[in-house]
Amino acid sequence: MSTPLSAILTPESLQSGVPGPLYLKLRQTLEDAITSGKLNYGDALPAERDLADHANVSRVTVRKAVDDLVKDGLLVRRHGSGTFVAKPVSKVQQSLSRLTSFTEDMARRGLTTRAEWIDRGLFHPSPDEMMMLGLPADALVARLGRLRVADDMPLAIERACISAEFLPDPMQVQGSLYAALEKRGCRPVRAVQRISAYNMKDPDASMLGVPPGAAGLSIERISYLRTGRVVEFTRSIYRGDAYDFVAELTLSDT
Repeated sequence: MSTPLSAILTPESLQSGVPGPLYLKLRQTLEDAITSGKLNYGDALPAERDLADHANVSRVTVRKAVDDLVKDGLLVRRHGSGTFVAKPVSKVQQSLSRLTSFTEDMARRGLTTRAEWIDRGLFHPSPDEMMMLGLPADALVARLGRLRVADDMPLAIERACISAEFLPDPMQVQGSLYAALEKRGCRPVRAVQRISAYNMKDPDASMLGVPPGAAGLSIERISYLRTGRVVEFTRSIYRGDAYDFVAELTLSDT
């Protein structure tokens, strides 16, 4: 540990701070140690028994405080190894006023991106896809499911669906989907997005490196060509602790 446990956890330290149950006081003490740098990324927490002895609390209190910090992403449990301080997360901000791909958006920020394919191919459309894309039952759609990673941090899971008319060979998409569509003259020019709160579930939580139940953002995007035809229907899940969407608001003239 970066700082001796005796200097972080003392019975006296739990008498001050946030009001309420002991586990909240212990949680706040540990969180303060992490945010102040007394506990650094990669530091291993002592066993529950040692934490309980130092703080003069029960192991149940320790477990509940640590569970809260794991859920919030400040600590991470590694099976067979113990509990460690998690890597700090730097939030990424994306404007809601520009229609860009994930690759383009991260490149503007100087971040190195990569994608891990979950699935990619041509399929018969589901009822939802037929309705959203305006397709007949005998059409084909290209589905592209990817884990999006920026600077080695998993940020989002994207599952895009495009009519095979616009993307007959999804294997050609190596980086930006919009760049591939632009080559075919069918890059979207506007989109409607619906953003809602979402609690992570496995296997998505595991892929994004967060515990099940962690806060996330669920986003549906429908993108249009200049003709008004729908070209893309995408469902995405973003990490809530690493992504902010920002919108600029102006006063209406009316």
